[in-house]
Amino acid sequence: MKIDEILQKQRSYFQSGATLPVSFRIAMLKKLLAAVNKYEKHIGEALTADLGKSDFEGFMCETGLVRSEISYMIKHVRCYAKEKTVYTPITQFASRSYVKPSPYGNVLIMSPWNYPFLLTMNPLADAIAAGNTAVVKPSAYSPATSAIIEKIITECFDPQYVAVVTGGRKENAALLEQKFDMVFFTGSQSVGREVLRHTAETLTPAVLELGGKSPCIVDSSAKIKLAAKRIVFGKFLNCGQTCVAPDYILCHESVKDELIAELRKQIGKQYGENPLCNPDYGKIVNQKHFDRIKGLIAPNKAVIGGKWNEDTLQIAPTVLSDVTWDDAVMQEEIFGPVLPILTYKNLEEVYAMLANKAKPLALYIFSEDKKVIRDVTQRCRYGGGCVNDVVIHLATSNMGFGGVGESGMGSYHGKTGFDAFSHTKSVLDKKTWMDLPMRYQPYKRGLYGKLLHFFLR
Repeated sequence: MKIDEILQKQRSYFQSGATLPVSFRIAMLKKLLAAVNKYEKHIGEALTADLGKSDFEGFMCETGLVRSEISYMIKHVRCYAKEKTVYTPITQFASRSYVKPSPYGNVLIMSPWNYPFLLTMNPLADAIAAGNTAVVKPSAYSPATSAIIEKIITECFDPQYVAVVTGGRKENAALLEQKFDMVFFTGSQSVGREVLRHTAETLTPAVLELGGKSPCIVDSSAKIKLAAKRIVFGKFLNCGQTCVAPDYILCHESVKDELIAELRKQIGKQYGENPLCNPDYGKIVNQKHFDRIKGLIAPNKAVIGGKWNEDTLQIAPTVLSDVTWDDAVMQEEIFGPVLPILTYKNLEEVYAMLANKAKPLALYIFSEDKKVIRDVTQRCRYGGGCVNDVVIHLATSNMGFGGVGESGMGSYHGKTGFDAFSHTKSVLDKKTWMDLPMRYQPYKRGLYGKLLHFFLR
């Protein structure tokens, strides 16, 4: 079916009102959840084929989180979809004011390759809960996962309700030429700019989930062993191909050597002495990204790792020391298993550094000093993050997840996701059993005027 034909049918279906009843939305979410459960094994196999993910990692980071988000929406969507009465000023007597969530209509969801199942199905669950129809465009770089996504959606839904469009740049361009009611995009900043340019031409609202160089600050008071353990987990998960992975460490100069020693120990404990032989360690998605990441590794600065396997597209967990802002690895988002370490003397120096950088998607602070934690979380600008941990702030439906500035606009997950795919109408229901005359001409400046000025003060 052609793209314009899909859109035409989806617009007609939405206009019929079929997606509006909350009971219908819940039924569709349950159908989607059942399919995810049914094809859990196939999803895991697809993730292994595309990214080398182990069964456990595929469930922990993708399938399990999708099931959690869908279940959360099934439980809460009735509450979220209700209209809510708000305060009415006495000048509007007699009337009732309320806000009413309404679906945008026909939405486009464009997802990336690094967490191809999670970052397709989670926004889709939110879009369905909000009452929209949807066109889903998974990434061409993760073909096995795109195929299972297409199988699940085709089995669950008629294309006039939810449709899948596969392909590469040609299909992406064709979709962006269409007029949707809302666009949800997850991916790189460069493609995000193109998406925003197209949506601006038609004044279409957009949510952009992008990336950036997310810093990880390690203060002198931090518990270094625990910090290293958690940083290694979050950085090298999915071979560093995680939008919220710590991109680099800003370490207090007094604990740098200790931190490097603990990072070496933790890489050995978590991935083995030879990570390239670890069956649970994934791979870089394709040759293009493999070559790009290799080019960021300065051999004379690699204090841990620095090895790779051309045949399997694997790069060992690598730590770089004595890195400066002028090095190639600091000029772009790494999106791979390479961790540069920079040092600082005091936090004012850190604030000055970050103030002149693009606002990151995430920021992490390891410290036992409450004042340091308070100051860092208050003074730095970033999408979200963790205190004394990394990455896991996105693994909940109770907090919105999104970037700010260069790292994106808009958030989703749970209630925030429902709101992202909804427009909240403000409605005043004026009663007809009385009508105050003070607003009508000819204006009277006596008692009515005094009353009006009194209530509007």
